[in-house]
Amino acid sequence: MARSSPGLLNIMKYTISILVAASLVYAQQAQYQQCGGINYSGDTTCVSGSVCTKLNDYYSQCLPGTPSGPSAPTPSTLPRLGGVNTAGYDFSVATDGSFNGTGVPPPPSQFTHFANEGANLFRIPFAWQLMTPQVGGSINETWFSSFYDPTVQAALASSPDTRVIIDLHNYARWNGAIIAQGGPTNDQFASVWTQLAQKYGSNERVIFGIMNEPHDVPNIATWVDSVQHVVNAVRAAGSKNFLLLPGSSWSSAQAFPTEAGPLLVKVTDPLGDNSKLLFDVHKYLDSDNSGTHPDCTTDNVQVFTDLVTFLKANGNRQAILSETGGGNTASCETLLANQLAFVKNSFPTLLGFTVWAAGAFDTTYVLTQTPFANGTDQALWTAAVKPNLP
Repeated sequence: MARSSPGLLNIMKYTISILVAASLVYAQQAQYQQCGGINYSGDTTCVSGSVCTKLNDYYSQCLPGTPSGPSAPTPSTLPRLGGVNTAGYDFSVATDGSFNGTGVPPPPSQFTHFANEGANLFRIPFAWQLMTPQVGGSINETWFSSFYDPTVQAALASSPDTRVIIDLHNYARWNGAIIAQGGPTNDQFASVWTQLAQKYGSNERVIFGIMNEPHDVPNIATWVDSVQHVVNAVRAAGSKNFLLLPGSSWSSAQAFPTEAGPLLVKVTDPLGDNSKLLFDVHKYLDSDNSGTHPDCTTDNVQVFTDLVTFLKANGNRQAILSETGGGNTASCETLLANQLAFVKNSFPTLLGFTVWAAGAFDTTYVLTQTPFANGTDQALWTAAVKPNLP
């Protein structure tokens, strides 16, 4: 065989290198295409300006951004979380923020019961009017020390790894009027959290859920300003606790990426980064997403896929699903199990969940997760919740 000249060899090498480079470029996945996951066999590199981002064990996607470096957001240090709402102090709070009850203490024994099964997160809702009988006023120390705080302490004592969400359950309202939009001022809203920061600011296992399910808020930007006001006030009080920031539309996980989310991601933390600012989302599985029917019609996997995509694309942020659930029915056993498995596999973007609800609910409530008197659990807990606890 004749030997090629050195010049021809160089031309061939140069041509081959161009072809190789071109093939690598064309093999890269476009923005928003899949780039990884269990059973995925395609290319795992993304075009310039995108990063292959794991959304769950089965799906990684090319999302806008640059490879992580020294300036990349630092995820929170919370572990994977899972547990239950222990309701009672919120009983009779109406969706207009009015309240005419006295509250019912959740049984302390439930915390040990659920912790022994693997739960490490309890959400303990309370009526604003029980905590501070006058809007913007002082905490009712008698009620706090006799009822609410002993419940919180019982939850914290259930295991050394337990976290507790203390949840202001008033729908962004006081007696029908919306915070900073005809109702309490931002200072009055912040006052209750400043006082709670003085109570729990030294215990980072306590998470502040600053408001349950804002809804029908005329001006979302004004609501986000109210959230920022509370963040600033809590930090000024010396608290370094994790804070759960709620959106609008009943804290809807589905609405979050297009409604309040783009504004809430701009809320800043005086601590210097946003790793302790978590987003508070809810999503039920019944036909109208109300959490009032025993049967489930969806597993919400697409909703949470979209939410994870949004959180990843907006600074690698994190959220907790603090309300979800269904009836003790076959449809919910299957669909809630699918949803919670997705949430579990989406850690750390989705840090975990608390299902609704146990506590002072009796065993006939449509979404009850209260254990039976003989110590056995509800069917939904056994089939869908317990397998997806941390």
